[in-house]
Amino acid sequence: MEFKTAGSFELTTFEPVETEEREGASFGRIRIAKTFTGGLSGTSEVRMLSVGGPDGAPASYVAVEHVTGELDGRKGGFVLQHTAWDTAGTTIRVVPGTGSGELAGITGEFHLTVDETGAHTYVLEYELG
Repeated sequence: MEFKTAGSFELTTFEPVETEEREGASFGRIRIAKTFTGGLSGTSEVRMLSVGGPDGAPASYVAVEHVTGELDGRKGGFVLQHTAWDTAGTTIRVVPGTGSGELAGITGEFHLTVDETGAHTYVLEYELG
């Protein structure tokens, strides 16, 4: 059975851990923490690797995010994998086999939007196996 839930989140920590400048690119390792409200209520820890172009604008990133909390009344956790390119958009998926507690067997896709004010919202489409 397919489910769909939505809400918002805030970045509670955005901490660059390491930056390395190379010709034409800047590499970074960043630690992020989030707090979710809505259909997903809980917290997450993110580990991100990014690369920026010579103008300083982000070019791409990859990240893994461990989410814990309550999803539509079910307690547990799971991991999201982020892959993003500046020109091709972002893909965020639940990593199969990472669901725990009442979220064991979860699969799905996570869609995020950042509006003009910087507010973050999400839609999570998921299945429980």
